[in-house]
Amino acid sequence: MKNNKLLFRTAIIVLVALGGIYLVIGPRTSPTLADFSFDGIKKSLSENISLGLDLKGGSHLVMRVKTNEYLKTLTDNAAQGATIAIRDGKLPAVEAKPLSEDGKYEVSVEVTDPAQVQTVGDEIKKKVDFVTNWSESTSGSVITWSLPLQAQNRLKEQATEQALKIIESRINAFGVKEPTLQRHGSATSGQILLQMPGVDDPERVKELIGSESSLSLMKVASDSFQTFNTEQEAVASLGGSVPFNKRVLPYVERQDGKTAASGEEKQVQYMVVEYPAIVEGNELRDAAAVSRTGQDSDYQISFSLKPAGAQAFGEWTGRNVGKYLAIVLNGEIKSAPVIKSQIFDSGQIEGRFTKKSAEDLALTLRSGALPAKLEYQEERTVGPSLGADSIKAGVEASLGGLVFVLVFMLFYYRGSGVNAVLRSEEHTSELQSRQYLVCRLLLE
Repeated sequence: MKNNKLLFRTAIIVLVALGGIYLVIGPRTSPTLADFSFDGIKKSLSENISLGLDLKGGSHLVMRVKTNEYLKTLTDNAAQGATIAIRDGKLPAVEAKPLSEDGKYEVSVEVTDPAQVQTVGDEIKKKVDFVTNWSESTSGSVITWSLPLQAQNRLKEQATEQALKIIESRINAFGVKEPTLQRHGSATSGQILLQMPGVDDPERVKELIGSESSLSLMKVASDSFQTFNTEQEAVASLGGSVPFNKRVLPYVERQDGKTAASGEEKQVQYMVVEYPAIVEGNELRDAAAVSRTGQDSDYQISFSLKPAGAQAFGEWTGRNVGKYLAIVLNGEIKSAPVIKSQIFDSGQIEGRFTKKSAEDLALTLRSGALPAKLEYQEERTVGPSLGADSIKAGVEASLGGLVFVLVFMLFYYRGSGVNAVLRSEEHTSELQSRQYLVCRLLLE
């Protein structure tokens, strides 16, 4: 009976110890024999125990969102929207003029009929949001909308937070383990701190973080597939200047296998497209890299749209069957297919993408476009030598402490407590016998 209890307790101790060891050195998937080899245990340890930048080494980056460029883009877009409102509404005013310099961000509109200044301002505000962040002032026949300093700071913080979320989604999808990503510096500095332990290819991560991912679906201006050899030729076809509702964009011809293998440069031409876009990239729902032929250098991007974007795209393609659609990525036309039938929620970006470039591009498209470009203000590569010394010292101290405790237990308790347990049980049995004899004497 005594031996059974002792075996039971020993079995529990051994099982708990083995379970703890497995949690440390065992894989998180279905185990195989290879997982318990030296290399397998080493790999499992690296996956199960997350080490910081000080122990594992890696990259330390401090980047800054160019918030001034973000405000400039907002101002330019507002001016463009005001000009479109003037043209569409046939308002008595000239084109809106943006101003972005010395911390001033303004949009001014000169009204040709002073009696209709209020009317023109109200009509423009129906198409452009000049109410939320802008302040309005009127001087004679000129209406000016400007961004106050308080609104500028608020928009800068919003841009930094948006960039932080986009960078976080890109880093998580890239697979960096236990990164540190947080705001850095003052609230309006636009700085972001990123630490990536154990990153083997920091340059690729930097490219992925800062890469643009602006997607637009735009109508080709001409009804035929018309390209120009130079940008000047394209502008000349528009009468010498680009109107507000047109854009001249580069079109890079898709390489075939022979051209790509020979290393020849891609031929750049130019096309004229209509502005604004039919659908912008913020209506993108998903994007994925798809192999065309199974070769690593022949991938394309398949994308799908959100319901609102799909509805607008479907209505436009239904009205424009037989015309050409320009798929614009980061300001460059990647393909210009003809619309053969009504299309709602899907499309492809063709081109000879490699697998890595296609996957990176699909990832950036899914995460969305950064509000503004990034600039790197500090970059350090931290080596793991100090961390390796710390880990080695920690392991040696742990093993030494464990051996000391075992020796002390064996010496003090004589057999790791086994004899003590037996003596305790013998004492209990002897006490029970004495109690039994006392009871018998009392009864007699």
